[in-house]
Amino acid sequence: MDLMRRKSEMRKAAFAARKLAHAADLDRAANRNLQNAIDYFPGSRVVAGYMPIQTEVSPLPTMNNLYSTGTTVVVPVIVGEGQALRWAEWAPHEDMVEGAFKALIPARPNYLTPDLIIAPLVAFDGQGGRLGYGGGFYDRSLELLRATKPTPAIGFAYSAQELADLPLETTDQPLDMIVTETNVTRFPLDGSLGSG
Repeated sequence: MDLMRRKSEMRKAAFAARKLAHAADLDRAANRNLQNAIDYFPGSRVVAGYMPIQTEVSPLPTMNNLYSTGTTVVVPVIVGEGQALRWAEWAPHEDMVEGAFKALIPARPNYLTPDLIIAPLVAFDGQGGRLGYGGGFYDRSLELLRATKPTPAIGFAYSAQELADLPLETTDQPLDMIVTETNVTRFPLDGSLGSG
């Protein structure tokens, strides 16, 4: 089976698992773990969250908490196919408009460079591999950011989205951490850091 077909089939399975997990109301536990995970990166002054779409686990409670404690929060903006993401400053109750893929973006963007990225995903594996939607936006963006400074990436998902043997490519950027409603795991794999 070729790589693209394998990725497509794995996305289909992961979307189905994510839909069931989303219906189980696990976001509160996931956000408790996400907040704890961010504490492992104390030098992060600009943190990239995201505006959830479809059945993605929502990082909004953590983003609101970060904002309330003085951390600058940004969200991704797709500027064009084949390009890296840009990161627009976000605040609760800010005017938002619909961007690409129906994700909300600030109506009047102020672009900044993040120190830490919380990345949505379709599936992940036990070694820090991430399967996205297929556009390559996060991979391109992380490669660009990491070329100038270390930029940790936290994959945020439901535990049901874990799949073995993800078909990864050399262009796929690794995650430094996976956070779910049950676990926080750092990579290179050194075990669980705790659970909610």
